[in-house]
Amino acid sequence: MEYTEGVRFDSLGLSPEIMRAIEKRNITVSTPVQAGCIPPMMDWQDVIAKAPTGTGKTFAYGIPIVEHVDPEDESVQAVILAPTRELAIQITDEIRDLAAFKPGVRTVCLYGGQPIGRRIDTLKKRPQIVVATPGRLSDHMKRRTVRVDTVQTVVLDEADRMLDMGFIHDVTRLLDKMANRKNLGLFSATISREVMDIAWVYQRDAAEITVREDEQNKPDIKQFRMDVSFNGKADAIVKILEETGFDRCMAFCNTKGSTERITKFLQMQGIDAACIHGDIPQKKREEVMERFRQGKLRVFVSTDVAARGIDVDDVDIVFNCDVPDENQDYVHRIGRTGRAKRQGVAVTFVADYPSKMRIDDIAQKTRNEIREVRFDENGHLAEV
Repeated sequence: MEYTEGVRFDSLGLSPEIMRAIEKRNITVSTPVQAGCIPPMMDWQDVIAKAPTGTGKTFAYGIPIVEHVDPEDESVQAVILAPTRELAIQITDEIRDLAAFKPGVRTVCLYGGQPIGRRIDTLKKRPQIVVATPGRLSDHMKRRTVRVDTVQTVVLDEADRMLDMGFIHDVTRLLDKMANRKNLGLFSATISREVMDIAWVYQRDAAEITVREDEQNKPDIKQFRMDVSFNGKADAIVKILEETGFDRCMAFCNTKGSTERITKFLQMQGIDAACIHGDIPQKKREEVMERFRQGKLRVFVSTDVAARGIDVDDVDIVFNCDVPDENQDYVHRIGRTGRAKRQGVAVTFVADYPSKMRIDDIAQKTRNEIREVRFDENGHLAEV
């Protein structure tokens, strides 16, 4: 069923504790995905929800989870799986906010890069809600530091990306271990065949919730492409920043090596830039993201996987230093800009013929107008 409007939270029969947490955020009306998912999940029904990023999916499953948790019961009652550490951390913060007025509800976040001993100490405090990446939860289960046979609700957030990243075997093994659950929620921006396979095997009579992107809130993004050499990409970023004066920029690369090279060149040109990718230690990644959120970093360079789940919504311009391999990655990348009724800009660098073919295909398949620009003889940006 497609949902286009929200409902008042006070019409959903929520507890005073949850209503206090919601009111603290000065919210009275839900988003469409919350209106569609909260009632069936409160009734312990399986849910499969297709909704764009930034539509409030965390509260859509978080509210029923916190409502259902029994603070007197110290066993694990809910598991939320996320594809990346950053998204897991973000979800944990939201769940803790929702549980702020419900004493005795404890949440733990498990992800790679943490000292395992510290997480084991946290698990000894008997959290009822576990937010985790699939690999790290599997590790803890092998160590027998967490039991999931008591879990009532399981949620896969960004299920499409989780399965694309190769977590399918971890996910299915975990679901098999949580066979006593009462309901399973699948939340995804796209419903891929892999997501449907999981739904087919592990869900029964699921409520199907679809939310289209609200045209009023759809990002307003001017999209451009520019022919540059492989070694000219960082120089092009510098020139564009000099001409536009943009202060908050994200640059995406397909490989870890590219993120390092682009970042080093920008730093040599006196630009505050830093990068994150899978080999960067977790603490350093969190420091970089915090600097960017606080406006202390002008250019944030990342791979797709490392940036997945990072909620940054006021970026001036997005640079695609490499054309992404997947159309959906292009949409996710440029969706970082043009939010909150501001116009954003996205520039994709095209360095060879395969890249040209890819950007042509992306423009056609995503129905985006991507105009060609170049530097004129005076070094100024001009449309071709």
